[in-house]
Amino acid sequence: MTSKHRATTAITALTCGAALLAMAAGTGAAAADDPDGGEGDLAKKSAQQISDDALHELLGATSLRLRTQTSGDPTKLDLSLDRDSNCAGSISKGPAGRVELIKRGPQVWMKPDAAFWKGQLPGSEGSDAAKQYEGRYLHGTTDDTFLKQLSGACDLSAFQKQIAGPSERPSGSPSPSASAPALTKGKPTVHEGSRVLPIVKKSGPITQTLYVAIEGKHYPLKLTAAADQQTGTILLSNYGAPVPDKTPAPGDTLDISVLENRVKKASPGSPSDEAAVTG
Repeated sequence: MTSKHRATTAITALTCGAALLAMAAGTGAAAADDPDGGEGDLAKKSAQQISDDALHELLGATSLRLRTQTSGDPTKLDLSLDRDSNCAGSISKGPAGRVELIKRGPQVWMKPDAAFWKGQLPGSEGSDAAKQYEGRYLHGTTDDTFLKQLSGACDLSAFQKQIAGPSERPSGSPSPSASAPALTKGKPTVHEGSRVLPIVKKSGPITQTLYVAIEGKHYPLKLTAAADQQTGTILLSNYGAPVPDKTPAPGDTLDISVLENRVKKASPGSPSDEAAVTG
């Protein structure tokens, strides 16, 4: 595998949250920095201990706000989500459009912008749909394949399981600490008004940095990865805050079949509605 491919894989993993585990599990511990460096009670802990504590806080969260972006993919998430798979926020695909997303249990609402409609429907069809349905939500349930896929990022429990990874290694397998790079502390800084301590891991061309809250609970607030001029970022905030539960009024909604039928009509030769919508 080339270094560029490894870097791309690491950035992709970062936006899925998996890279946090790689930082937190089985790496060598680095010595603590100067205890007078503004690190608070983290001054007496190693970089490894701080990373472990941050992972523990993240896995114990019942709700949070998740934001992601990478330099190599226009997709951006901004979602408040909880363990009951409720969420509210937005998913952007850059020039391909943006949707506001609300999920309460199996019920899903999405409000596409004009760029989304124009990207799904050819020529004047997209422009006409954008005007006709401006400000309207499309509604359905997770029984609909498209809405199920779209709202897949809403499950905090699944996100946490992905981060935690396998609970056990096969018997006799070597400990990752034997070869994994050590974590090191950076200098305290400020992230969105909160004092944070960077925990850095370098592995070949890839640098991953975890920013841990210094005050209060030591939540992970930011995670970045950089390699071969590519970057990826996860921002985590609003731990424990309830997901907004306001849902659109019936008069502001249309059934998801409106989108699927128009896509089918515009693409009569497509193999399936789903492929046309998600492609």
